[in-house]
Amino acid sequence: MTTEQSEDQALTWFKSRYSGGAGGDCVEVATSLTSVHVRDSKDTGRGTVTVPPAAWSAFVAHARHDH
Repeated sequence: MTTEQSEDQALTWFKSRYSGGAGGDCVEVATSLTSVHVRDSKDTGRGTVTVPPAAWSAFVAHARHDH
């Protein structure tokens, strides 16, 4: 985890539109100027994964290609 707690709380989080309300896998994403933060929406206290925007874009492009 590379995000400090104070920065993590200041971010605006968005839940994935693929996250269902039936208690399944839920992901939230927040962006800043230099990074993209990803966390489990059901357990936000566990921390975040932080990646550069280019890495996130590559991941999303790959995920879209596979579906």
